[in-house]
Amino acid sequence: MTAENAILAESFDEFTWIRCEGKGSFLTSPALKSFAEARVAAGERCIVVDLGACTGMDSTFMGTLAGLAARLSAPGGKIQVADVNERNRRSLEDLGLDFLLEIDPPVAPWRGRMDEVRTNLRPLRDHVPGQLERAKHVLEAHQVLSAANPENAQKFAGVVHLLESEVAEKEDAEKR
Repeated sequence: MTAENAILAESFDEFTWIRCEGKGSFLTSPALKSFAEARVAAGERCIVVDLGACTGMDSTFMGTLAGLAARLSAPGGKIQVADVNERNRRSLEDLGLDFLLEIDPPVAPWRGRMDEVRTNLRPLRDHVPGQLERAKHVLEAHQVLSAANPENAQKFAGVVHLLESEVAEKEDAEKR
């Protein structure tokens, strides 16, 4: 991650807040995923993803959000998305993720506290995956998007196929 593209986060009493600054991408999503999964393992049931400073999202970032939403929904948790601009809302809706994520919910424990919350965030340490781990992460994100709705399955079929081949190739190379 760079200064222009960062993930900031902190845990509060009723929720965990994760803020994307700059572009949400395959480069920033591993840190988001790692932190969020650790919070879920610790019992967190409400993760808020703040897109107020997010300049755009790639499909890997959105697939990571969808995967986290799916994991959290099983134990009764949720992903809430805060401060979404029109472009990012359209991106999420185009992939059908508005059915998995609560986008700018009118009632939430963080409503009226965004400024306070944002001043208490800290940058996450860079989570720099190796080539195989990165390829698996991108593949998983696209598989989640493909499973989210039939249109996505068609849209990402070629990408998923290429990524599956890439992961298999990298796994074979590691075995040698």
